Amino acid sequence: MKHKISHPRTLIPDIIFIPAELREGDEYYVNGIFEFNITRLIGHIKNNSETFIPENVSVLEFNNDFSVIDEDYIDSVIIDEPVILAEIAPGRYNLIDGNHRMEKAKRLGFKNIMAYKLSPAQHIRFLTSRNSYENYITYWNNKLSEL
Repeated sequence: MKHKISHPRTLIPDIIFIPAELREGDEYYVNGIFEFNITRLIGHIKNNSETFIPENVSVLEFNNDFSVIDEDYIDSVIIDEPVILAEIAPGRYNLIDGNHRMEKAKRLGFKNIMAYKLSPAQHIRFLTSRNSYENYITYWNNKLSEL
C-alpha cells in the first residue's frame, strides 16, 4: 500500500481565517485572483521588525511589465524603503509593493534593492477575502505537487 507523503510546505486551510478586508484608504495589490491588503501588511512588518529582515535582491529579476507607472510620481519616489516580494508559488516571488521604487532603481542603474521576501505563512493572512485565501491554498499546493 502506497502512502502519499505531503510536502513539508503544504498549506493547510485555517477554518477560522479572517480576511484582511480593505478599509477606506487602504492600499491593495491584485495578483490575478489574489488580492492583498498592503496597508495592513506594511503595518504588520513595521510592528514586527525583528521578524522581517530586508535583503538585497536583483533589480533585473523583477520586471514591471504588468504594472502602471505614474510618470509624474516617479521622480519623487525615495527608494530607501524595502519593496515587498511575496512567494506566490514555490521559489517564485512577485513584487506586491514598491513598483515605483523598483522602476526608479532600474532607471538609476541600481543592480540591487532591499526587499522583504515573504513566505506564504507571512503573507497569506493579508488576503482580502476567504475565496482568495482558499484559492491561494489550492494554487500553492498544486504547485508543490508539480515539483
